[in-house]
Amino acid sequence: MSSISSIASSGLRAAQLQLDTSAHNVANVNTEGFRRQTVEQTAVPDQGGVEARVGRAPAEGASLEEDVVGQMSATYAFSANLQAVKTEDRMLGSLLDTRA
Repeated sequence: MSSISSIASSGLRAAQLQLDTSAHNVANVNTEGFRRQTVEQTAVPDQGGVEARVGRAPAEGASLEEDVVGQMSATYAFSANLQAVKTEDRMLGSLLDTRA
């Protein structure tokens, strides 16, 4: 069984990678021959959480709308996973206080 913190931390890493990739795409929008980067996430059920990898879009060109939505989605995912880590921390703190 995976811990909540390991699942949430993999989500934090995936959200950060998505945000970095979107920022990279926006920064290079006017570069000649630029191919967008994409983030592919895969569930890792035996370890819990997700695995994220950077890939390339099949065609050249920019998609600012997609990158802005990706940045917003990554921000929300980061916040949600951070709340899970904080909740686990509070729960463990309460458990230790009860046991002590």
